[in-house]
Amino acid sequence: MGRGRVELKRIENKINRQVTFSKRRNGLLKKAYELSVLCDAEVALIIFSSRGKLYEFASAGMTATLERYQRCCFNPLNTGAERETQSWYQEVSKLKAKYEALQRTQRNLLGEDLGPLNVKELENLEKQLEGALTQARQRKTKIMMEQMEDLRRKERQLGEMNKQLKIRVSLELSSVFINNEHETEGQGLRGFPCQWNAAASAGTSTFMVQPGSNPMEFEPEPVLQMGYHHYNLGEGSSVPRNMAVDSFDLF
Repeated sequence: MGRGRVELKRIENKINRQVTFSKRRNGLLKKAYELSVLCDAEVALIIFSSRGKLYEFASAGMTATLERYQRCCFNPLNTGAERETQSWYQEVSKLKAKYEALQRTQRNLLGEDLGPLNVKELENLEKQLEGALTQARQRKTKIMMEQMEDLRRKERQLGEMNKQLKIRVSLELSSVFINNEHETEGQGLRGFPCQWNAAASAGTSTFMVQPGSNPMEFEPEPVLQMGYHHYNLGEGSSVPRNMAVDSFDLF
C-alpha cells in the first residue's frame, strides 16, 4: 500500500511539527550539499526555526555567497569587465578551496591534524596509505630489478672483453716466444760456422769420409809444425841460450 499524499498546511501538534521540521531540515541540507557537489554549483541555505535557531549551509562560504548575491541584486547593469571579474573571483575561490583541501589531505597523510577525522575517514586514510606504500614498494622492486639486469649485462660484456684480451695476450706471447727462439737459433748457427762448406767452396777439401765408417775412428796423420818451439828456461836449466830457439826459414 503506497504512502498517501500529505496535505500542505500547518501542523497543529507541536511535537509532530518539531519532528517534521527536523526531518525535512536534514533532508533539505543534504539536498543542498548534493546539488553543490554533483552540479558544481554555489549553494547557500539559511533556515530559521520557529524558536529562532539558525541552520545554514554554504558551499563556498556564506559571506562570499551573500556578497555575490548583493552585487547581483542591487547592481543589475553589470558591465563585461565586472562579469569577468566575478568569474575570476569565483575561480579564485574554487582554487582556494581546493588548495585548502589538498593541504588538509597532505597534513592528514603526514599524520597531522587527525583529531577532526571520524572512524570512516581514518579508515579511508589508512587505505590510501597502504595503497601508496604498496605502489612505492613495487616501484622500488622494479627499479632494483632493472639495475640488477643492467649489472648482469655489463658483467657479461666485461667477461667477453676479458676473454678476447686473454686470447690476444696469449697470441702475442706465443709470437714473441717463437721469435726469440728463432733469434737464439740464428745466433747459435752464426757462432759455429761450418768448416766443411767453407773448404768445399774454396776447393781445398781433401777430407773424405768412407761410407759405413765412423769418422771418430780415423787416426790423425802426422802434421809438420813450422815455426819455433817454446821452452821454459828455468834458473837451473843447462840448455844454452843460443840453442833455446831454432828458427827455420822455409821457402
